[in-house]
Amino acid sequence: MTINMDKRERSAIFRQRLQDAMVKAGLNKSSLSAAIGVDRSTISQLLSDNHARLPNAQVIGECAYTLGVSADWLLGLSARPERANDLLDVALSMPEAVRSSVDEQLFTWHQEAAGYKIRHVPATLPDFLKSPAVLRWEYEQHLGKTPDQAIGAMQDHLSWIRARQGDYEIAIPLHELQSFAAGTGYYTNLSVDLRREQIAQWKSQYDQFYPSLRIFLFDAHKVFSAPLTVFGPLMAMIYLGRHYIVFRDSTRVQAMTNHFDWLIREATVDARDFIATLDALDVR
Repeated sequence: MTINMDKRERSAIFRQRLQDAMVKAGLNKSSLSAAIGVDRSTISQLLSDNHARLPNAQVIGECAYTLGVSADWLLGLSARPERANDLLDVALSMPEAVRSSVDEQLFTWHQEAAGYKIRHVPATLPDFLKSPAVLRWEYEQHLGKTPDQAIGAMQDHLSWIRARQGDYEIAIPLHELQSFAAGTGYYTNLSVDLRREQIAQWKSQYDQFYPSLRIFLFDAHKVFSAPLTVFGPLMAMIYLGRHYIVFRDSTRVQAMTNHFDWLIREATVDARDFIATLDALDVR
């Protein structure tokens, strides 16, 4: 947007934007004049094609506040009508998180990004690729959601991916897969039979969805990533546990996209070799 302009140009922009904001707010000359404490004739002058002067700062500020827009936008200094606090709310939010794909908000974000590449670093292993038996084991102690809810969400997510035929990339630390196979750490007490069944299911799923779904494995000794998801160019999300940190401004979305792409470039196991890696796991 051109910032340097003569007073007639700026006055014309102010007049048009003031009129547009009044229409959107449902205010006429009388109601706006009453709200900001000036005569109706003052508002009429501001909206007149023959009036090339701008009002004083007090009137501009009161108009902006009453109409819910920024003074910079009214004056042609910004292309966005939102006020600074509103812009921050749009660019950054922290909605509450549910610990699984049962989260309806998470699924809504996936639907919103239909047609775009989705990049995902899960907190453990992706819930929507887990077998019903593993989900039951994992969620039997869960306080918020039941195993049946988790299983239903997993099936919905897989159906959505199958119908969408989109582009879904997942990056997982190699040690997470090795820990699962060995039944250590987070996966202690998960029986060897369930782990073998799960690995067999992964092979079948991956063969079915590849290349629309691609899984890369990285060495956490060399690179690191917090759990995150990038929904195309629309938004990016970091998973904290109780909350998500959601970014919608293009600069941060691009930064997180670049971070994910860096993980892929540094991956120890390419997506084409994922099944071979599953075959080589020491399940015990």
